[in-house]
Amino acid sequence: MFYVIGLGLGDPKDITVKGLEIVKRCERVYLESYTSIMTCGHEKLEEFYGRPLILADRELVESGADDILHNAHSVEVAFLVVGDPFGATTHTDLLIRAKEKNIPYQVIHNASIMNAIGCCGLQLYHFGETVSIPYWDANWQPDSFFDKIIANLEHGLHTLCLLDIRVKEPTLASLTSKKREYEPPRFMSCSTACDQLSQLIHKRRLSGEAKHHLFNDRNVVIGLARVGHESQEIKACTLKEMKQSDLGDPLHSLIIPAEMHPMEVEFLQQFCDEDLKELQKKARRDELTSIFKLETTLDSTSNSNN
Repeated sequence: MFYVIGLGLGDPKDITVKGLEIVKRCERVYLESYTSIMTCGHEKLEEFYGRPLILADRELVESGADDILHNAHSVEVAFLVVGDPFGATTHTDLLIRAKEKNIPYQVIHNASIMNAIGCCGLQLYHFGETVSIPYWDANWQPDSFFDKIIANLEHGLHTLCLLDIRVKEPTLASLTSKKREYEPPRFMSCSTACDQLSQLIHKRRLSGEAKHHLFNDRNVVIGLARVGHESQEIKACTLKEMKQSDLGDPLHSLIIPAEMHPMEVEFLQQFCDEDLKELQKKARRDELTSIFKLETTLDSTSNSNN
């Protein structure tokens, strides 16, 4: 039997009773260690579970699936995932491979950031498509996530932004050599994500994009850090302020709220140092000003062409 077991948000005790019982009796237990991390460290998990864990990095999961599933017909094998098992497509792929090999499997669910974001007070059914914000470098600056944020705002839907994690990434130099070397782990912060978003806002504004007014540096954003931990931190402020904010250790997530229900505003206010209603009014004024400037520019261009 092959088990995929969700571990919850980060504390060793977040595993379900059913999941723990399975872990204790399995012959092999893998801990997936690249789509998310347990900030407590795998040693704490081993101590709590009373057994060793096999760390499964990207290379093992994507290229060594057969090794993970080896003899799971006859023995019990567990694959542990931070959050919920279906939080990444890689985990679904493992189950597809198990089915192809006629290996029976069972999924043990748990909490993940996808449902725990309700801790900030925003209602889950007011969220649109979730986006991922990747690290940029000098040669690669993808921005398709920005269009999805704008689309959500157009429909009055909040956006959960999952921030990039780089664990055991090979260096560029090692890709062409026999000796594999890895970059130090990196975990994107809310400030870095907001800095990239701010650059995109400026870029779209310069390009004259008609919808850039929906999102600007005065928009309220929500930063969440270490959700589910005792050190959990939530901060609501403008995008401009979040660029300068330090929410501490990983993992971080970012929310771009659309228009909020009064109850959402009332709950979220406890995480904001300013009056949220006033911040929303300022953002709305900026939006209207941007629309006016855009229409004026378009009229001027049209008149000059006549």
